[in-house]
Amino acid sequence: MISLTLTRLSDVLHGELHLGPDAAPGDRVDGLVDTDSRLIEPGGIFVAKPGEVTDGHVFVDAAVERGAAVAIVERLVPAEITQIVVADAVTALADLARAVVGTVRDAGRLRIVGITGSNGKTTTKNLLARILEDEGETVAPRASFNNEVGAPLTMLRVTEDTRYLVSEFGASGPGAIARLAGLVEPDIGVVLMVGLAHAGGFGGIEGTFRAKSELVRALRPGGVAVLNVDDPRVAAMAPIAHERGVSVRWFGRGEDAEVRADDVEVTADGTRCTVTARGRTARVHLRVLGEHHVMNALAAIAAATELGVALDACVERLQTVELAERWRMQPLGSDRVRIINDAYNASPDSMAAALRTLAQITGPGERTVAVLGSMSELGEYADEEHDRVGLLAVRLGIQRIVVIGQAARRMYLEAVAQGSWDAEAVFFATDDEAYEYLMGELRDGDRVLVKSSNSAGLRFLGDRLGESFS
Repeated sequence: MISLTLTRLSDVLHGELHLGPDAAPGDRVDGLVDTDSRLIEPGGIFVAKPGEVTDGHVFVDAAVERGAAVAIVERLVPAEITQIVVADAVTALADLARAVVGTVRDAGRLRIVGITGSNGKTTTKNLLARILEDEGETVAPRASFNNEVGAPLTMLRVTEDTRYLVSEFGASGPGAIARLAGLVEPDIGVVLMVGLAHAGGFGGIEGTFRAKSELVRALRPGGVAVLNVDDPRVAAMAPIAHERGVSVRWFGRGEDAEVRADDVEVTADGTRCTVTARGRTARVHLRVLGEHHVMNALAAIAAATELGVALDACVERLQTVELAERWRMQPLGSDRVRIINDAYNASPDSMAAALRTLAQITGPGERTVAVLGSMSELGEYADEEHDRVGLLAVRLGIQRIVVIGQAARRMYLEAVAQGSWDAEAVFFATDDEAYEYLMGELRDGDRVLVKSSNSAGLRFLGDRLGESFS
């Protein structure tokens, strides 16, 4: 974080300053800000955020032991540390992020990119950050820090030397992206797709469209909206951009895309394609598994070239990325039994993409095995979409379909209804039961996809299988 006096920090937070031992109002702080006392470093700022399970105020002493200089609290606690009492810790975190980023931006060097979409945000964020980090100091979220706490914490890692801030914006409901993006008014906004992920929280696909379009509305006048021309709902955001005085840059697989991919070839060691951008072409080998990551790479290239990075430099850096993120199309196991652990998140679109990838990368003499759990936050669409996954798995010719958990059982029932009734599809209530079955069933040459929403917990089963066959 940039350096602020205690007085200035208190003013930004609209809080009440209570000095700790030997502290003075003019003392400066510039340490990292966090809501997790275990991550506090000497000179850091601890935000005592009340939570659903526990209360951050309980951990102020732990933050002091780790060297915290300031605690942002909603009530004074008996700890020997400077405390700033605020009405709401999460609101204070947002206020601080807005002030810090605004101060650095006013110095003239900082460029900000916001990314949203029903799927692909984290991968695109990581790909773009990899491109930009060779251009100058780049701040991007850890993991999927994209909510009302994670996004401001990322913003607060900005310093006077930061050249690029890449922010990922998730949405827990209507207005969430508007609030987060409104803290920084990005120069560039990337919208990847509008799908059914979290549709239950938005009242359907049109509600999801409105939520994702909030990023375009939050862009600075004169900014750029990087939009997926292949997704009709994303393409429909262009008029919103024009109303805001924002230009549009298109990416996609079609001829209308300004940044596009041709000659796509999917293999077990990644995806190869020819990328065209700004009148130049380059062949790229994406080592991240899955044809769907081509679109994420195109979005990253579109944003990076808009920031002045040459296409050849984008390609060279993208080819160094082997893994988008842990539990996202993560190769585990061995050449004998390959495990693909993609169980950090799941939606109908990402589930379909992962199953297609499994079918595409499995060669002659090898067997496809899909280990599937539930997709969360689909609301009224849940039954229909779980049925669709079971149907797709059968139509793709997946040879073993292993479904886990009552919430996912309809996948199994649909697979059986579509003809997978001779032990091709099996159902287990628990991970442990599925693990025991798989340890007896898997054989040399199997290619195994583990896919579910985070809440289903299959990522840990994927890790377990990876270790067993490493």
